[in-house]
Amino acid sequence: MNEVHRVLALAGLVAMAPSAAAQTHSNFPMKPIRMVLPFPPGGGLDVLVRMLSVPMAESLGQPIVLDNRTAIDGIVAEDTVAKANPDGYTLLSVASSLAINPALGRKLPYDTTRDLAPVTQIASQPLLLITQPALPVKSVRDVIALAKKAPGSLNFGSSSSATHLPMELFNVMAGTRMVHIPYRGAAPMITAAIGGQIQLCFGASSSVMPMVKAGRLTALATRDSRRTPLLPELPTVSEAGVPGFHAVIWSGMLAPAKTPAAIIDRMHAEVARALAVPDVRGRMLNQLGLDPVGSKPAEFGQFVRDEITKWAKIAKAAGIKAAG
Repeated sequence: MNEVHRVLALAGLVAMAPSAAAQTHSNFPMKPIRMVLPFPPGGGLDVLVRMLSVPMAESLGQPIVLDNRTAIDGIVAEDTVAKANPDGYTLLSVASSLAINPALGRKLPYDTTRDLAPVTQIASQPLLLITQPALPVKSVRDVIALAKKAPGSLNFGSSSSATHLPMELFNVMAGTRMVHIPYRGAAPMITAAIGGQIQLCFGASSSVMPMVKAGRLTALATRDSRRTPLLPELPTVSEAGVPGFHAVIWSGMLAPAKTPAAIIDRMHAEVARALAVPDVRGRMLNQLGLDPVGSKPAEFGQFVRDEITKWAKIAKAAGIKAAG
């Protein structure tokens, strides 16, 4: 082959490259998709993702395999995806702790906004302030009075920084001093609440509602700015004794940075489609108390940046810093 032919052949390969890449993206997915979660099976996010994975797998033509990596407020799960091959076959489903970790000044092995690409906000949901029925309280004001009567005598649990930070903020705003006991996920935290190892905690409605309905836990308030339709008689924390208290919990999906935009758009569309399935939407709203979202990637990216800024301000005001 002479030099002219070599140049023409190379030019032909270069011209074909975008077409080949487009062909690869159009065939996505060609194998199972791994969905990494920072919480153990049985928690609110796990329940939600398993629910969505059924219609998503049917539409995608490939199974979605859940990989629960429970350690250090989601940092292990987030780092796993941040360092994964950006081909769309490793994705991350995460909750509010994604934005709280950098807000607390944690030393992360990745950069949240640089190394992870937003796909969509899946849902938002209320957190319920719950207690064990044996605790002699019937309201938020009763909790505050009991905590002030014997500072340090009440223990509160957390399943992640997303449930820890609001309770510390509660301590600051209510003038109480309750002791924090961390757990690796919602399921062990709820078990501890039922067993009396902790007296109260904030729990995602999707995780705690079955126990509340069964009478094994008592819901005193929701931390959202509005009441939940699951328990319309339940006041907000702000209404019940801590004016101005407000925070929400959310879930979202991300991919490794540099994942092709076509794949990110495809996964966003698949999540939005799954959220619109009547059975899924009905269960989210009526059984789990979740508000489906399905925002576009750019919208979710801005939302995450705003959340980091908000939590950083709250952490500074409350004097809360990461332990490590």
